[in-house]
Amino acid sequence: MSETKSSATTSSIQICSPRNILPSVRATEMGFHHQLRRIMRPDDANIVGNVHGGTILKMIEEAGGIISTRHCNSQPGDRCVAALARVERTDFLHPMFIGEVAHVSAEISYTSKHSVEVQINVLAENILTGAKKVTNRATLWYVPFSLKNIDKITDVPPIEYSSPGQEEEGKKRYEAQKLDRFETKERNGLVIMPILSSDRHTKEAYTVEFSQSSLIHLVGPSDCTLHSYVHGGVTMKLMDEVAGIVAARHCKTNIVTASVDAINFHRKIKIGCVVSVSGRMTFTSNKSMEIEVIVDADPLVEADKGKFRAVTAFFTYISLDKENKPLPVPPLKLEHEEEKKRFEEGKARYLQNKAKRLAEKERQQ
Repeated sequence: MSETKSSATTSSIQICSPRNILPSVRATEMGFHHQLRRIMRPDDANIVGNVHGGTILKMIEEAGGIISTRHCNSQPGDRCVAALARVERTDFLHPMFIGEVAHVSAEISYTSKHSVEVQINVLAENILTGAKKVTNRATLWYVPFSLKNIDKITDVPPIEYSSPGQEEEGKKRYEAQKLDRFETKERNGLVIMPILSSDRHTKEAYTVEFSQSSLIHLVGPSDCTLHSYVHGGVTMKLMDEVAGIVAARHCKTNIVTASVDAINFHRKIKIGCVVSVSGRMTFTSNKSMEIEVIVDADPLVEADKGKFRAVTAFFTYISLDKENKPLPVPPLKLEHEEEKKRFEEGKARYLQNKAKRLAEKERQQ
C-alpha cells in the first residue's frame, strides 16, 4: 500500500496543478513532501526475514522520482520525467523485517538549473507495538528529460531558500557530486567487465574469483519509465542482489547491506538492452565486506552501438549470526597485483568512511 502526503500548506498542494502555477517553492517547506508507505512481505526479504537492501533502494528511488518529476512539471513548458543521476552514500542503520511498514519520506533540498537534490528518510514501523526506527537516510540527484525529446534536458523550477547559507551549502554539495561523477566516469571509461566464469568451484575459497558473481537481465516494459528507459530503482535492486550473492559466497552466513557508496548512473539503459550486472569482492575488514558492482548494457536491437558502462557503485555488507549480531568476516585472499591494488583502494575508502562516522557521532553528542 502507498500513500502520498503534501507539505503542510495548501499552496504546496496546488503547485502540482497547471492552473495554480507558483514562481518558486519555499525551501523552508522543502519544496514538496512525498511519503510512500508499504508493508514488507516475504518476497521483499531474504531467507531469514531481513528485507533486501535492494528493495529499500528501489522504494527510495520511487519516492525521489515522484517528487522530482512533480517539481519539474510545476511550471509551464515541456512535460518531463526526472531521471536518477546519482545516489550519495546510503547507510543502513537498522535492519527491516517482514511484517514491518516502511515509511519513505522525500523532500527537495536544492535545485540547480538542470538538477534536483532530494533528501530521503526511511523508517520501519512495527504495527503490533507501534515502535518506529530510522533505517536509512539518502541523498539523490535527478535530471529532467523532455517527454518530446529524450536528449533534451529541461530547466528545473527554482526554490526559495530560508537563508543564503542554505543555498550556498546546497551549491557546495552540487559541485562536489558533479566532480565525483565526472572522475568516476573517467576512471571507468568504456572498458567492459567480462561475464564471470562459471567454474568458480575450482577456485580457492575466500579468493576474489571464488565469490565473484554476475546476473544477466533483459530489460522489459515493466522495468522502464515513460521514456522506455530503465528505472534507477530497478537497476539498484539488481545490483544489490549480485552484491549479496558475492558476500554470501564469501562468508557463507546470513548477510545484510550495511551501506552503499555513491551510485553513479553514467548512461541511460533502454528497453530491449541486455544488462550484465557483475560483482566482485574488493576489500574485507574484520566485520565488513566491500563489493564493487558494475552494470554494462548491450543493446540487443541496436547492436551496432556496442556495449557500454552504465552504472557503478561499491556496496558494503556485514555477516550476521542467528541472533542478527555481527560475525567476523573471513579475510580476502589476494592472488594478483590488480586485486592488491583494489584492496588498498577499498581500505582507503573504509578508513575515510569510518572517520566520517566518528566525526558525525561526535557532532551529535
